[in-house]
Amino acid sequence: MQGIRHARPTTSTPLVPGTLLAPTPPRFRQDRGPARTRCAGEGGWTVRAVVVVSLLAASLASCRGEPRIGGADAEGDATPARRPPAPSFAPVTDAVLSALQAAGTEWLTYGGAYNNQRYSSLAQITRENVATLTPAWVYQTGVAESFETTPIVAGNVMYLTTPGSGVIALHAATGEKLWEFKPEIRRTQLCCGPNNRGVSIYGDHVHVATLDARLIALDRRTGQVVWDTEVADPDDGYSITMAPLAFDGKIFVGVSGADYGLRGFVSAYDAATGELAWRWYTIPAPDEAPNGWWGEWRDTDPFGTALGRDITAEREDSATYRDAWKRGGGSVWMTPAYDPTTKTLYFSVGNPAPSLDGRVRPGDNLYTASIVALDGETGTLRWYFQTVPHDVWDLAPVSPPILFDLDGRRYVAQAGKTGWLYVVDAATGQPVLRSDNFVPQHALFTTVSAGGDPADGRLMIPGAHGGAHWSPMAYSPRTGLAYVLGVHQPMVYRVTRQPFYEGRLWTGGTFLTPPDLPQWGTFTAIDLRTGEIRWQQRVPVPMVGAALVTAGDVVFVGQGTGTLDAFDALTGDLLWQFNTGAGVHGGPITYAVDGVQYVAVAAGGNYQLGTPRGDDVFAFVLGQAPRPAPGQAYAPAEYRRSGPIRYGAVRQVPAASVTRGRTAEAGSPER
Repeated sequence: MQGIRHARPTTSTPLVPGTLLAPTPPRFRQDRGPARTRCAGEGGWTVRAVVVVSLLAASLASCRGEPRIGGADAEGDATPARRPPAPSFAPVTDAVLSALQAAGTEWLTYGGAYNNQRYSSLAQITRENVATLTPAWVYQTGVAESFETTPIVAGNVMYLTTPGSGVIALHAATGEKLWEFKPEIRRTQLCCGPNNRGVSIYGDHVHVATLDARLIALDRRTGQVVWDTEVADPDDGYSITMAPLAFDGKIFVGVSGADYGLRGFVSAYDAATGELAWRWYTIPAPDEAPNGWWGEWRDTDPFGTALGRDITAEREDSATYRDAWKRGGGSVWMTPAYDPTTKTLYFSVGNPAPSLDGRVRPGDNLYTASIVALDGETGTLRWYFQTVPHDVWDLAPVSPPILFDLDGRRYVAQAGKTGWLYVVDAATGQPVLRSDNFVPQHALFTTVSAGGDPADGRLMIPGAHGGAHWSPMAYSPRTGLAYVLGVHQPMVYRVTRQPFYEGRLWTGGTFLTPPDLPQWGTFTAIDLRTGEIRWQQRVPVPMVGAALVTAGDVVFVGQGTGTLDAFDALTGDLLWQFNTGAGVHGGPITYAVDGVQYVAVAAGGNYQLGTPRGDDVFAFVLGQAPRPAPGQAYAPAEYRRSGPIRYGAVRQVPAASVTRGRTAEAGSPER
């Protein structure tokens, strides 16, 4: 494909809600490298039991003739077969990216658009017809490991990443492989598995950040390296798992590795050359903030919940640990939101280091556990909002913020590990509200002293995975609801005195998951105007992945049990389900090629949850007949809720919280 340019394709038929468009769904592909379908009788082809009989029939039909869209034989067709359009590589410009308020026929950023809402304006797939979704193609990467990618689709080409920071380009209508890039990864030190969450796209390049802390630009047509920049030294514990963000001629990345006792930062690089444009450290030096990383010595969270801090002791220890900021942590795991009008970046900063032993790092530990706004041109701080000052529970935010508008004002929302969703003013960072808790909470912000009896560990709910882990939520401007993935995973945490050694994990304690306490997940629709929970589903496995919501009022999300689910965005009813055979922890996306709307997702399991591994990318389209009804029904989660809090208002406990679900006795964990 090198040297060939194609105009950006236009939709040949309007995407009318509920309309089944010609052509018929693309044929099924099993692809593990060579761009062809393996047929019965050829060596080496196996199909998992979850692949339905109709897919097998479609695959075999494709073997009887030339590859094409449609499952019928050429001999029996009254209408000539329609071939997919040639791959398109029109440049992705600032004007294109900045104009997006929602994803449309393409999916051009990690969050669908700069606002990170994971909302698509496509409405061919609706609540009424989603039950007919059927696989169009399946691509197997050959890398069966923790699979967390959110694909990018530009024109009719899909770009996705594999767990080892590889990149694959596929034809988005057929799953045919166009090229593959496999980087040579140096020795790395990883806390949380060999994950990669996706690429960015800008101009004629795609960009991938690697496990050994590099940022690489690739030619979109060929996969050839254009430039390769080292962001940080992996021997110190640095790595990158986030999808980069392209904006205004720059590529943004943040580093991971806080638990190795390093100083976190984010950087922007020139998109054409890979040269550093600016860098901002998530841990301020003493002269880089009014009071360094000590902050304001707050003893509550922003909404008045006590944190159990001994401020007097911390102040006394501050001289002893005056240099703690030099290895203060502060990873940035996830892709920011961006406002092109104000040129502001919004992202979450993770935990301080060590994550559990706060005695060796007195103060609020700025800017960890915060939502941060930076000037995208210069990398200077505009504001910060710290959700958990002096975090000693590893409850710092990870999930990426979103931007949304209400009544002419712009806001930032972020789903926290604490089990609350926070809303702040986008211009100032001033708090607006904290939602009702979307997971159970027990002994939140309890403290443990270091050096005590190991038996003195405390049960903590949520545990260190949240709440909301790294999982991006989705938001629909049609419903006003945010769709949040939750983790209920009780943990016992203990604090220990642990010396710091360069390049070694440094947590200052341990987490254990009690085998006698159940673990499960929640999928929750939260009203961003009020903070109230509109509907919620309890699912069997803690939820780690991403959500997608469309103008057809359908919400898609994957499960650790192996299913991709479709819910009614208004009611939470389960409308459709497909078993992929592996944990679905990638981000679902939707796009359109030649008038047909697709939904695609990666299914390969998750390192931390230990869900079943796989290496599949599935793409779905509307079929002619409904699939069988979902085989698994979900029940509402039953636990005590405390109600939302609007900042500065007198708090009232909603009457609904008394009758909603089971009221837990004080001091007893939710099960």
